[in-house]
Amino acid sequence: MSEENNKPLPRRAHLITPEGEQTLKDEYDFLWRKERPRVTQEVSDAAKQGDRSENAEYIYGKKRLRQIDSRLRFLKKRLELVTVVDRVPADPSRVYFGAWIELEDDDGEVSRYRIVGEDEIDLKRGYISVDAPLARGLMGKPVDDEVTVLLPKGETTYYILAVSYQRPAWDRASSGTAVFADDNP
Repeated sequence: MSEENNKPLPRRAHLITPEGEQTLKDEYDFLWRKERPRVTQEVSDAAKQGDRSENAEYIYGKKRLRQIDSRLRFLKKRLELVTVVDRVPADPSRVYFGAWIELEDDDGEVSRYRIVGEDEIDLKRGYISVDAPLARGLMGKPVDDEVTVLLPKGETTYYILAVSYQRPAWDRASSGTAVFADDNP
């Protein structure tokens, strides 16, 4: 094993956008105020039916409650850990956390991304992690710069067409309602 392999991995950023923080808070609120009381009532009703060892509704309900409680603990800890980035950088023409970016590759194909925290990744919308190779390669680069990034598919060169810290029209069209991980058991 070489010395290079013994180096610790870089510390992951615990950053989140205000929208991402609100999504986590909304999920916590939904689970605590709506889902947990509903499932608790279902478990209570199932317990009244008799033998709990053979009662599928009771067994499933208890399992679901453990899942909800686990998610609630995770969300609470996560919300305490993350740092909300709610300010536009001093130089908004450069790529930093929270930026919406338009890139053009060597083939003339345009891609759109937003750099977000790990809790907000949504590849369908182009929301990529600040820790992703592409995001790391773009950090601090200005509009009109050409950037070569080493991606899993190999080296790729991009031209930065636009950087914005205001939600662009192309992102508004793709945003939908939040779907919580525990909505569908």
